[in-house]
Amino acid sequence: MKTQKIIISTTESRINWVGKKVTGSHNGTINLKSGQLTLNDGEITAGEFIVDTRSIKIMDITDPVTNAQFAGHLASEDFFNSEKYPEASLIISSSNHNSCTADLTIKGITQKVTFNIDVIVNDQTLAAKTSVVIDRTKYDMKFRSGNFFQNLGDTLIYNEFELTISLTAIASESIAVA
Repeated sequence: MKTQKIIISTTESRINWVGKKVTGSHNGTINLKSGQLTLNDGEITAGEFIVDTRSIKIMDITDPVTNAQFAGHLASEDFFNSEKYPEASLIISSSNHNSCTADLTIKGITQKVTFNIDVIVNDQTLAAKTSVVIDRTKYDMKFRSGNFFQNLGDTLIYNEFELTISLTAIASESIAVA
């Protein structure tokens, strides 16, 4: 059995997000601060990722003033509270082939998430892709949620947002396990 610790390249990896509301959607990016995976014979056995919540960007709003206002709102207590919680984390606790279960912590609140991940390992490199749907209300992001407010009409924001994650890495070490 071959165990590898894989350090994720934060400059080559991408996290894209989409949030939806009654009248449309918004999309953007958020930066990975650090990440690593542990593989046994090419299968994920563990992983840990840190995301910089202060790095959230909105890609679909081109007006600089409106974009800055929206980014400020996402960083506020209504959403990520980035000043108090500058990092979010994902720690993979178990996996079975391409299915992972992890502890996702946002705003100091930890919830289990499960997702499928496609991994390609070539010699000392790794490419992985996944999509994760997250219920924001489980992390105290209740702003304009139909679960907590009534009569929102076309100002309602859907509870779930989606992250599409592309990871790139180079193996930092190989450890033979008996």
